[in-house]
Amino acid sequence: MSSLICGSIAYDTIMNFEGRFQDQILADQIHILNVAFLVPSMRREFGGCAGNIAYNHKLLGGEPIIMATVGGDAGSYFDQLAKYNISADHIRELPEAFTAQAMITTDRDNNQITAFHPGAMGESHLNTVAEVINHREKKQLELPKIAIVAPDGRQGMVEHCQQLADAKIPFIFDPGQGLPMFDGQELLAFIEQATYVAVNDYEGEMLAQRTGLSLEKIAERVAALIVTKGAQGAEIHAQGKKIQIPVVPVGKAIDPTGCGDAFRGGLLYGIEQGFDWEVTGRLASLMGSIKIASQGPQNHCPPQESIQMQFKQAFGYSY
Repeated sequence: MSSLICGSIAYDTIMNFEGRFQDQILADQIHILNVAFLVPSMRREFGGCAGNIAYNHKLLGGEPIIMATVGGDAGSYFDQLAKYNISADHIRELPEAFTAQAMITTDRDNNQITAFHPGAMGESHLNTVAEVINHREKKQLELPKIAIVAPDGRQGMVEHCQQLADAKIPFIFDPGQGLPMFDGQELLAFIEQATYVAVNDYEGEMLAQRTGLSLEKIAERVAALIVTKGAQGAEIHAQGKKIQIPVVPVGKAIDPTGCGDAFRGGLLYGIEQGFDWEVTGRLASLMGSIKIASQGPQNHCPPQESIQMQFKQAFGYSY
């Protein structure tokens, strides 16, 4: 089965600060904040929400279809996608722009400060769901059974949600770090269009404040509301129930970058396979834990058999 993944493709420049941000930022001096962090290590990784989600979806055996925009510097990213046999048919290259760039600094407690240049991502509305459908029909390829609208250009997110709703393709609305771009009425419109909503606990509180709806009320308007809570696992609000999803312990948490995207890769796969919410959430949780044990968003590469074995070891049954 195929899943359409709308969102960003980006290069992540990841730096590690060996201290704690809280020791360098004075709470009573925030209004004149001027800080610099010495970062002894730095690396460049393949990232972006769509790229990361697709990577994890592929690890599970899915067929991700990425719909994104990149700049003229995306050659190495196309090579990365080809390496894992992930289709780039619907990735539009804008030669005069840069591919989106995230500059991420992580402290010793895994807190992060990020600067983000959107580059070509800001033109994501140039891609349309109709083009994906028409292309796959002409090629006699399976149409996507489910989609996700992850953080992307503002106009792109608005238009892609509407296009998916019009095409009657069920989708996850995943506003992520793009949530502050939208006011309460816009967010309510997304919720009405979406089949599912996925947020972390902070984003969930912001979503509730901006819409004026409690999480319980939001959950009543969609098939499921998924709230990730980091080391505390996740909650899935569905069918009037709140399902607690445990975190899968890891020997050492190396790098949180991309963990939410790994979770969403598992979420997409579980939904398209028809798993129940407990299995889907636990598979998503496992993917997040597998990712956090590796540096970078796309460097973990367990075979499907290993993922299945780890799931059984963690939960006592197979998916």
